[in-house]
Amino acid sequence: MLNAVTNKLGLLMAWTKHPARILTLSVWLGLAVCSLGGRAEAAGPADFYTGKSIDVIVGYSAGGSYDAYARLVGRFIGSHVPGQPRVIIRQMAGGGSRIAANHVFNVAPRDGTVLATADQAMPVQQAVGDPDIKFDTSQLNWIGNPTADNNLLAVWHTANIRTLDDIRAREVVLGATGINTSSQYAQALNSIAGTKFKIVLGYPGASEMGLAMEKGEIMSHTAPWAAWKAAHPDWIRDKKINIIFQVGLLRSRELPDVPLLMDYAKNDLDRSALQLFSAAATIGRPLFSTPFTPRERIDALRRAFDETMEDPEFRKAAQQSGMDIDPVSGEELQKIVTKIVASPKEVSQRLSSIITLPDQRKN
Repeated sequence: MLNAVTNKLGLLMAWTKHPARILTLSVWLGLAVCSLGGRAEAAGPADFYTGKSIDVIVGYSAGGSYDAYARLVGRFIGSHVPGQPRVIIRQMAGGGSRIAANHVFNVAPRDGTVLATADQAMPVQQAVGDPDIKFDTSQLNWIGNPTADNNLLAVWHTANIRTLDDIRAREVVLGATGINTSSQYAQALNSIAGTKFKIVLGYPGASEMGLAMEKGEIMSHTAPWAAWKAAHPDWIRDKKINIIFQVGLLRSRELPDVPLLMDYAKNDLDRSALQLFSAAATIGRPLFSTPFTPRERIDALRRAFDETMEDPEFRKAAQQSGMDIDPVSGEELQKIVTKIVASPKEVSQRLSSIITLPDQRKN
């Protein structure tokens, strides 16, 4: 087509040497080239993804629940994306997954070739003004969450801690990846319920915290119920952990007698703040993509995620691994994130006042 345009331009240039007409012809040529570029840009997802690969960046170390769900979905989602690209898992642990999230928002190519999983509570952290969230989570393109699951705080059995009253009376050392929900659930209870959690930051992920509990370096840490069941079914069977509370908007059907974090609120404002904090459980172990990515590619990735969740082979693999599947679509996740980010200021300010770790922020 470009040759045809050039030939026509040559004939027209021979027809006139008038400057104004030459300018007009230049405009025509520019429009023709733009038209060609527009046609290239309009190539469908199948043409775009054929022969390419998709990187799935995991913001935590290998072996934890974020990593496990990313790898499980990554095994199957490529076959449901038009063009069937390869899917490659890449670890980018650090900063409680903030390093990975900042990379995806600010550095990664915005073309649909990068997915990531990171801390489910990032939208909540943005709402409360966390300075480590250097991006707008509502501008990320949320692809889907394979499991909406309550988070649990569990204590190793040798600590002889069984209720929150025990933690009011004795110090309990809790391991955490950073200034995020892994530490802030305990911080919230220190603020509103008088518990004595001593928080140790810096663990790369849940697998390292599990080892630290076994060795006696820490006494407790938080993880989703599904992750506890998948990674340590023997701990549950042999009663090696005591579950103190769960974080979610409703109690798990399997744990009807374990209190919610919200149950410890002493007034309506605190309850609203803890409800905002608990809403992140619905975000689960999410996959998201870069902002400002072509809409047709995001739509294709979301459809691929939804199809993966119904894939019999995917379901079989999840069952064999002991991993619960309770998916949330990308469209629904996008709405949840947008709502969290737009939370009432009074509520977000109250939550900020009970979960900050000022001494750690100075270091």
